[in-house]
Amino acid sequence: MNILVTGSSGWLGQTLVPLLKSAGQTVTGLDPVPGQGTDIVGSVADRDLVRRVLRERRIQGIIHGGALHKPHIAIHDSSQFIATNVQGTLNLLEEATAEGSTVDRFVFTSTTSLMISQEIREAHKRGIERAFWIDEEMMPLEPRNIYGVSKLAAEHLSRMVHDATGLPIIILRTARFFPEEDDMAHEIIQSGPNTKANEYLFRRLTVEDAAAAHIVALDRAPQIGFDTFIISALTPFSPDDCEQLMKYAPLVVDRYFPRYREIYARRGWTMFDYIDRVYDSHKAMRRLGFVCQTGFGDILIQLDREDGV
Repeated sequence: MNILVTGSSGWLGQTLVPLLKSAGQTVTGLDPVPGQGTDIVGSVADRDLVRRVLRERRIQGIIHGGALHKPHIAIHDSSQFIATNVQGTLNLLEEATAEGSTVDRFVFTSTTSLMISQEIREAHKRGIERAFWIDEEMMPLEPRNIYGVSKLAAEHLSRMVHDATGLPIIILRTARFFPEEDDMAHEIIQSGPNTKANEYLFRRLTVEDAAAAHIVALDRAPQIGFDTFIISALTPFSPDDCEQLMKYAPLVVDRYFPRYREIYARRGWTMFDYIDRVYDSHKAMRRLGFVCQTGFGDILIQLDREDGV
């Protein structure tokens, strides 16, 4: 299959492009920044370029991972987010469904960030007594910044184009898989790896799992037609845990992973005092047939191995 990957020089693209190629796919990478997996340096905001790439490369499948992301808010204005994340997505969708196009499937990389309202972000400060259980049915969606707003707008465009043309489109709302430090890390956590390990309980996945989810979505898109999926490591928690997670999360974690305290103690690590949200990725397991390979339990096993236990 001839596949276009936007954002091919980014963190996801660097993992995704080699996986696709190793599976025998013909991949064209498009990104404004040069990179090993990038064949064409340019932006999805350039409609003429998008049209030319889709036609000349006879693209059949699109994985649209290119975007301005949350860290870019500090150095890009809102109009740039709209140009790239909204107009760029529309350019791809409309050219993919134009007469003569060979595109028959589309996977859009969205984000769980668009599901986090100011109320959720400030849950503990506001005295909310239960962690938010976040799944694809959660409404209303009230993203708190231009990144989330632009991604939600692009999701709506995807649904609109599917409804009008029938183009199979899968939206993947990925949780955190970036390597950078978390800009909202709890103050008690001083170690980047400690923070990331904790997050596998409720809002993180590996970049390898993120890439694998996109490959599965590309394959399944014609059978599914249109749908939206949260992609995150499968949480051990259930909605019944939400009250205790907000009160004192270590007790809940201890119930599911009795050895975590011992493993963490060897490294001087700590668990978050509270967990204010949990992403539920069970729909992806049921309907998409995808489950992340790495979860919190796997992280504990890896830590044991590193410690020689």
